[in-house]
Amino acid sequence: MDRLAQFFGFGAAQQKPAVDPWIVEERAVDEARPLRVVVIGSGISGIISSIRFRQRIPNLDLCVYEKNADIGGTWLENRYPGCACDIPAHTYQATFEPNKEWSTFYASAPEIHQYWRRVVDKYGCEKHIKFKQQVSEAVWHEEDGQWKLQIKDLDSDSVYQDHCDVLISATGFLNAWKWPDIPGLHDFKGKLMHSARWDEDFDCSGKRVAVIGNGSSGIQIVPGLLPKVPHIDHYVRSRTWIAPGFAGEEVAKRGADLDNFSFTPEELETFKKDHSAYQEFRKGVELGLQSIHGGTLLGTPEQLGAKELFIENMKRRLSKNPALFDDLVPSFPPICRRLTPGPGYLEALTDDKVDIITSEIVRVDADGIITADGTHHQTDVLICATGFDTTFTPRFPMTGRNGLSLAERWKTTPENYLSLAVDEFPNFFICFGPNSSLGEGNLLLLAEKAIDYFTDCVQKMQRDNIRSMTVRKEAVERFTRFCDQYFSRTVYGEKCRSWYKGGKEEGRVIGVWPGSSLHSLKVLSHPRWEDFTYEYIADNANGWLGDGWTANEKNHVINVDYLDDDQVDFPPAVAAVVKNGDEADADADGVLI
Repeated sequence: MDRLAQFFGFGAAQQKPAVDPWIVEERAVDEARPLRVVVIGSGISGIISSIRFRQRIPNLDLCVYEKNADIGGTWLENRYPGCACDIPAHTYQATFEPNKEWSTFYASAPEIHQYWRRVVDKYGCEKHIKFKQQVSEAVWHEEDGQWKLQIKDLDSDSVYQDHCDVLISATGFLNAWKWPDIPGLHDFKGKLMHSARWDEDFDCSGKRVAVIGNGSSGIQIVPGLLPKVPHIDHYVRSRTWIAPGFAGEEVAKRGADLDNFSFTPEELETFKKDHSAYQEFRKGVELGLQSIHGGTLLGTPEQLGAKELFIENMKRRLSKNPALFDDLVPSFPPICRRLTPGPGYLEALTDDKVDIITSEIVRVDADGIITADGTHHQTDVLICATGFDTTFTPRFPMTGRNGLSLAERWKTTPENYLSLAVDEFPNFFICFGPNSSLGEGNLLLLAEKAIDYFTDCVQKMQRDNIRSMTVRKEAVERFTRFCDQYFSRTVYGEKCRSWYKGGKEEGRVIGVWPGSSLHSLKVLSHPRWEDFTYEYIADNANGWLGDGWTANEKNHVINVDYLDDDQVDFPPAVAAVVKNGDEADADADGVLI
């Protein structure tokens, strides 16, 4: 009967047509939906993030959580004697806020902190920063498309809840300091300090000092303390290269032996008055910094020549005690470990007040250090310049999609996408994540470019009405494979203990960008949107089209400034044109003249 009815068309009127889902949304096509963005940390990346997000993202609710009582991150926390930037100061600044008043070539920590304090004040960042507030947990809630946060008030020890649409980690990669694993370390009855937690009220003058570690901090502490103390025992676990000063041409202009020269009042005045003179100097320094990438690639003329250059530099600086050279020069090639020019360090090692101790530390007792050769080295002050946790292990529980822990995701190795995103962690971006440091080049430019990338992503979320965006797992896997192949032919993969490999001699390179500094800027210039997956507000992928209106039209504002000359993209003219019957020339913008 049903088939017969169908055949004759009986009952057709009773069938309900398929419902066409409504995909027109009551929003203007260019309406920017409100977004709450939380940034963790107010170091350099956090400061730049707070500036750029407010500049570029409309309808923004921004909050920066900072565990310290002030901005600055590394440059607030590290105040040991001699603490300074180990690349030229004129490359260690925001591109949009050049500083013509750096007093020295390698600026000190207090001067760097003062510069970033001025930036914060000038751009009104502090009103968005909550100090002494520490993010203690972050959990992604799929149903809300938000991160749920636990925040600890470090003054009251209380915990409260917060949420955000987008989470930015700007905690840095050299921030979680740790004590070395030395038996009896805390049995020491003298003054015990870590380079990252320096007691500025303590006076080392007249005291016998032990400095453990010859990384970048130890290299700065030894010459920084030497004038004040009668003796330093410097414990050196591994040999290391000390680099010639960066931007050698600028240094050479002021004398071959000057590693960290001071700018004269006349030079500073010239920089203030003559912008072209300042730019010439600044670009000269930048050019030198960006021209050494070849030295990181095995077998290149630059890499083979770097060893001789480093040897010549170290021998010259150790000329007062040439015998030290053989005890300090490593077997691995230069740049395998992080480069530091170490102004004054090698010269300090030749001083009679300094003993270099290479015998392994066995333990510490109440008044000194016992080494493997059986010697007891008595000391009044024990300084651990032993670095940070460089494993990229999350500092608080972080849970992404489907209950996945970031610590679990990175248990074997911190796989990531372009150093700034992780699969299964939507709307989450990382400043200076794994594979983000640079063995050469300008790190501040990379930081700025990464933050540009974040704002591009958030602009897309607003423009396309996206609830969440997540990097694809296959994109992470491709980048991981690229890194491993790339580093196999670089000095970073050679056998040397480096934080680039998580403090190991061998293994995956997890700290450095797989390419030059300029390469990183090109890679991050244009996001590859196809490497992400998206979920949309109300599950409506068509919602970005809105309801047929623009925001201005809804407010009865009709704007036709797209016809203004400065809004038109004039193509360059290649031939004369005819105007009123006569030939007329065109200017560079194609406008008739």
